[in-house]
Amino acid sequence: MVAVAFFAAVSVGADRMGKRAMAWIGRLVIGFTLLGLVAWPGAMAAERAGERARMVETIRAIAKMTAVAGETGIDPTVLDAMRRVLRHELVPDEVRPMAYQDRPLPIGYGQTISQPYIVALMTDLLDVGPDAMVLEVGTGSGYQAAVLAELVQTVHSIEIVPGLAERATGDLARLGYANVRTRAGDGYFGWSQAAPFDGIVVTAAASHVPPPLVEQLRPGARMVIPVGAPFTVQYLVLVEKALDGSVGTQRLLPVRFVPLTGGR
Repeated sequence: MVAVAFFAAVSVGADRMGKRAMAWIGRLVIGFTLLGLVAWPGAMAAERAGERARMVETIRAIAKMTAVAGETGIDPTVLDAMRRVLRHELVPDEVRPMAYQDRPLPIGYGQTISQPYIVALMTDLLDVGPDAMVLEVGTGSGYQAAVLAELVQTVHSIEIVPGLAERATGDLARLGYANVRTRAGDGYFGWSQAAPFDGIVVTAAASHVPPPLVEQLRPGARMVIPVGAPFTVQYLVLVEKALDGSVGTQRLLPVRFVPLTGGR
């Protein structure tokens, strides 16, 4: 509104000013407007940056203690992605003050999102590069999808709860994640139209590793999935599909996730 009002005031005095002066002022107004448009995303990214930095240091410390990600800990590119993603923009208003604590958070519909350390660990274990196409089963609030989107070419994400799928789709678009494809549906069966995938991450606990997801995994790729029945010990499992199509699994650490619902 300020730029528009200023330009209108300048136009009134056009007869008393030379064309060169008017052109200069016009460019100045446009410059100020564009500067505002460019600066806004930067200001948004800076919001609560200190909290994200402290969150990343907590993740780094936990990774060193657990050694699940290996002696070198979480890959720095993953930590950088965690530092960039605005978790507080992807959770309900009532839990935003806790957004950068290393804890799960409720997101409605009886669902939660994982603590940041687990998100970082699962992302790190996928071991995918910038050209990868990844499947996420369980969009939730969109936080894990946003972290992946910072690192890979395309993320396909499925959410079985329609209300969550709709909200996450809107929030991810609002935050500029154009490389995330979302849909409401039963993630147990994957997304066959987009397969094969260079990595699959499942954010809810299944009683077993779903065969359709193994089938949609590209040879040489990995899947990270919590496995275990509700109210029992669940384990984070790394599934690796060899180049010859054979599949191996490795149980990593005990976890607690909401159950994967849908077809079995």
